[in-house]
Parts: sequence; structure tokens; C-alpha cells
Amino acid sequence: MRRLLLALVCALPLVAVTGIPQDEYRARRAELRKTLDGVIVLFGEREEALSGFVQEPNFEYLTGFMEPGAALLISPTEEILFLQPRNPRQETFYGKHVSPEDADAKSRTGMDAVAPYHTLPARFFRASEAYRKYYLLLTGEDSKPLSPREYDKLRAFVPFHQESNAAAPIAKLRMKKSPTELTLIQKAVDASIAAHRESWRKMREGIPEYEIQAAMTKVWSDLGCERAAYAPIVGSGPNSTVLHYNTNRRKMDSGEVVVIDVAATCSSYAADITRTAPVNGKFTARQREIYDIVLGAQNAAIAAAKPGVMMKDLQKIAKDYMDAHGKDKKGEGLGKYFVHGLGHHVGLEVHDSNDSTAALAPGMVVTIEPGIYIPDEAIGVRIEDMILITENGSKLMTAALPRDATEIEKLIGK
Repeated sequence: MRRLLLALVCALPLVAVTGIPQDEYRARRAELRKTLDGVIVLFGEREEALSGFVQEPNFEYLTGFMEPGAALLISPTEEILFLQPRNPRQETFYGKHVSPEDADAKSRTGMDAVAPYHTLPARFFRASEAYRKYYLLLTGEDSKPLSPREYDKLRAFVPFHQESNAAAPIAKLRMKKSPTELTLIQKAVDASIAAHRESWRKMREGIPEYEIQAAMTKVWSDLGCERAAYAPIVGSGPNSTVLHYNTNRRKMDSGEVVVIDVAATCSSYAADITRTAPVNGKFTARQREIYDIVLGAQNAAIAAAKPGVMMKDLQKIAKDYMDAHGKDKKGEGLGKYFVHGLGHHVGLEVHDSNDSTAALAPGMVVTIEPGIYIPDEAIGVRIEDMILITENGSKLMTAALPRDATEIEKLIGK
């Protein structure tokens, strides 16, 4: 019954168009192989979900294969994609999928070698004989594998080998985006910007927060994006001070600000954008003061973003700006109300895989998102934009969406 329900809710194409050419996936795997001194095994997601199939990001990054139940083996000398056998009953619900017995399986997947899924343990054992190390994707809670049962089967074949985390070498590749990836990220950015503009047009006192969410979802859906990049946040009044508020049920009142942290995933790549706006179209003097301080902090951090700089350095710049330019009711600096990180990498995931010890470098896409949240005043302000690190500095990818308070005021209800 559950599988029938899944089929009725989302009849999905089994091989999705990701927008990345097969040659680029092949080049990614070749680059990864240069860094290996053992065998990596990655498992794709097992089955479709009610909200639509989403592939495991590291698996997708290396293969572009968008069907459930596959696995990938990569060593310094070989790479194999393992596929499920044909299942006529399952295909009644989901349609045809790529099978290892298909004559065109290699050309459709872009892999030099395709094998039946059940042969993975034997092929893993054979490949591991030449090495003393193997890699698993240890990115789950407490660094536990995402596919513990499958991994335990493999561990039994190499009890004396060293185990390492596959996430680390893959993250080094994923941090720097290719020109094709940047094009897809910009597509998600542009669709999300259109959604934010629609949110300002729809905004008025008395409407529930979810109406803003629904209006934004329609915009990016109409533009061909497949899903929200994360749980949409539309927090008005006291909810504006809750960092990850996403209930979105409260009615917005005149005189309040609303934090709108909403963006889309398009062709598998995410955007992440936040704006803070006055519900009635006009910031109060205090709201405007806080807003301009947050914007100034963001501008200071963006101006300092360039190759060789660490994200923690930009964090300090933003916090110091807040302390130097505003006070709370007790006369204390506002930096203490900036209670989260300044930003993160964005790509296949909204919080994309990265090496936290690495400095910024050309080709990286990161957010700059300072915020001040003062519960006693029911004022929360966050401004979040995405930048591309260039050879000499950075480029604002979200520049088409106004950040100036006066410009935003002019667009409310228009």
C-alpha cells in the first residue's frame, strides 16, 4: 500500500536531467581518484519519498545518476556503478529504470563499468586487496554511516583495513564550483529572487505567514524549480527573533517586521536568500536603525571577502561593526545579538559540503548572512546574500534583489 501511495503521489522520471554533462561527472571522478589510497564505496538513496526523489548529494556529485538503489565503487584504478536488477512489478508503479543487463546501461549512465548490485561485496573485496584503506561516507549523526547495514556487510570483508571518511576528499572537490554549476546556482538564485519580489507584493497586515510562503512557492515552481532548498521561514513580529522558525501560521500585524528566509532548489542546485521587510511598508525608526546596522555589517564582510580569507575573519568584521554602530536598551553593543554563523557554502545542498579549515578560494559560493535578534523588542533582522569568490574579491550573485531599506519599502504591496 505504501509503495502504491508513493506512485500515486509522485510518478517520477527515473533518470533526471541534472544540467551537468557526463564529461564533467567523469572528470570529477578522475580528480577524486588522484587523491585516493584506497577504495571508496558510496550508496545512493534507497527509494522515492512522498515529496519526490532526492539523491544522496555526494553520490549525485560524482555520477549524476538519479535513480534509487544504486552504489558506486571508486579506486585509484577503477570505477563501477552497481545497479538493481529489473523488477517488473516495481516498474508497474515507477516505470522503466536502468538495469545492469541493459545494452545501453553504460552510455546512459556515463560509466565505463556497470555491474549487478548483488556483486558489490565481491568486487569491493577484490578491489581492496591492493590497499590497506577504504572510505565510507561517515556523515550521519555521530559520524555514523548513512547506510550502516550495507557498510557493515563490506566491513566484514576487510576487518584489518583502515577506515576513513569519504566525505573529506569529496568535499575538497565540491567546494569549488565549475562554470556549469555556477550557471545552475544562478538559475536557483534568479528564481528565488522572483519569489522574494512576489512576497513583497503580497505582503499586508492581517494575512497569515503561510500565504507568503505559498505565493513564493508558486513563483519558483512556475519557473521550473523542483523543491524548496530548505524549510521556508516566514517569521513576523516575535517570530522574527527565532532563527529557524518555520511554523509560518501567525497573522502578521502592522508595525512589525517579517524575516523571510526562503529559496529554491533548481536542477539540483540550491539558493539561500533572506530579506527582512516591514509588514505595513514602513520601518519604524528603531527597526530602520537595526536594519541599517545589519546591512552595514553585511557590506563590511562582503567587502573583505576574497581568496585567502577565513569565514571566521568575516564573522569578526560583521560583529565588530554591530558593536561599533548600535546599542540595546541597556546601552550595550549589539554584537551579542548576532548569535549564529556569518555564512556557509552553497551548492547541491544549501549547507554544502566543505572543509571548515580551508580559506576562501576562487570558485567558492558562500552566503553572507549577519543578523540581529532582540526578543525584548520583538525585532529580528537578517539579510542574507550569496557571493561567488573571484580571483581578486567577490561577486554578489543576489544583486538583483534590493537590500536598501528605502528600496524595500517602495516595493511592499506594489
